[in-house]
Amino acid sequence: MKHRFAAPAPAFNLGKRAMTAPLSLVSAPLVLVERPKDDPNPTQRRAKIWELSRYLHCSVIGTCLSTAELRHILTKSDFITDGASDHELHGKGVTVAGQSDVAGKLLHKALDKRHRQVISQFAKAKNAAELGALWRESVAHGEIPGAYWAALTHPEASDELVRTMFGEVHMLSHLVGAANRADIRRLRELEAENATLQEKLRRQQVQLREGITARDAQIRDLNLLLARRIADDIATEPSNAGSIEGTALTKLVADLERRLSAECRRRSAVEARLERLTEDARRDREARAAADAREAALREELDALEASITAPASVSDAIDSRSGLDGVAFLYVGGRPHQHTHLRELSNRAGADIFFHDGGIEERHGLLAGLVNRADIVMFPVDCVSHEAVAAIKRLCRHAAKPFMPLRSSGISSFLAALDRVAVARSGEEAAAPASA
Repeated sequence: MKHRFAAPAPAFNLGKRAMTAPLSLVSAPLVLVERPKDDPNPTQRRAKIWELSRYLHCSVIGTCLSTAELRHILTKSDFITDGASDHELHGKGVTVAGQSDVAGKLLHKALDKRHRQVISQFAKAKNAAELGALWRESVAHGEIPGAYWAALTHPEASDELVRTMFGEVHMLSHLVGAANRADIRRLRELEAENATLQEKLRRQQVQLREGITARDAQIRDLNLLLARRIADDIATEPSNAGSIEGTALTKLVADLERRLSAECRRRSAVEARLERLTEDARRDREARAAADAREAALREELDALEASITAPASVSDAIDSRSGLDGVAFLYVGGRPHQHTHLRELSNRAGADIFFHDGGIEERHGLLAGLVNRADIVMFPVDCVSHEAVAAIKRLCRHAAKPFMPLRSSGISSFLAALDRVAVARSGEEAAAPASA
């Protein structure tokens, strides 16, 4: 394999100022590695990260290393402070990747440690064709980060293969962003709705406090007015104090009765309003709890979806590592038929079995009871199943003592999140069983 040395990026003349062309594998010559001239066996060892072309460092740092690991390395090397943003962290990481100092060596060591298993698999490739076949197989299974690092640093990696891998990783980042955009927008809407409900509850509580305070102040003013009138009448005509006092008391009693009646009516109105506001507050709390539950479900599904793209292994492989789904049988009722193949593939990777029922559209309801008896867990997406099928599932699961799991949607992310919850729950049960024994 021939190794060339990188040429500087072209510059466009803008008068007294010059602008460097953007980093692109199309506009600039790609050099896989720039090995030292005194290297005795330049093609018999894996490349170091600082020997890779600078055009590849951004994709390597962003794809093959987690943000937490990168922050730990750069903090340890005194390249950043604790308050640095993720964007600043990424920029420093790309800069460090092109240097063969302590930070660059720590970065290379962390990448090798994180993807040690994949590097061992790719080491079996003897030429560029075998290396390309391993890369395509990894892409098909969603195992991008480890395969990308192992293939880039492989001694047999050709310029053509590097260009192909870089292009696929670049486009994959766009696809992941497009897939997550709708879920992220919905999550922000829920957060805004939650904030609105909290503000409404706060205003209602302030109004209630102000009403009670005003009522108490008015009662206090009436008591002071009564005492002042009695004192004034006695001071004006002391000889007729008794009759005046009686007349004053009669008038005062009548006035107080009138005011008392008005206050009673006002109190009844305030109590009715308080009851309505209390009921509104209760509904707001329920709506807030529902919004929080939807928010938590969306976050869980986003985490599962991101893990399936960015983690060194897919979500189903992560579930395999817990050994929580081996031999589990799932029944999936409803959903969209064109997704059944993907759901079956994810279940098989996790070591589980899955079978399907459309909820009674084309298949008979009579088959549902037998399928429920065969399954360990029954799932159904609430956005793509009939009410009759849901009622039948709950009734059959209750009679057969089988658990059922409603899924937020018929999407792949909801199914991945459900598999992860089942794996965690079963792993916890297996861990607790020896202790109880």
